[in-house]
Amino acid sequence: MLVVQLVGSAAALLMGQLLQKRYGIPAVLGLLLLGIGIEARSTKCAGVGAALLMLAVAAPQT
Repeated sequence: MLVVQLVGSAAALLMGQLLQKRYGIPAVLGLLLLGIGIEARSTKCAGVGAALLMLAVAAPQT
């Protein structure tokens, strides 16, 4: 059980770093809000996170 949690945490950190490097802070914030919203079963929080993540990914890169 501990190994699964450790691997999951490492994967989440890697995903966060990849998003931050490629899409910036708004994408990481969107992913965080989406995850919190899903865990808390809050549709508002998950919706805001999904919208923020979508906008960060769809925005033109400078």
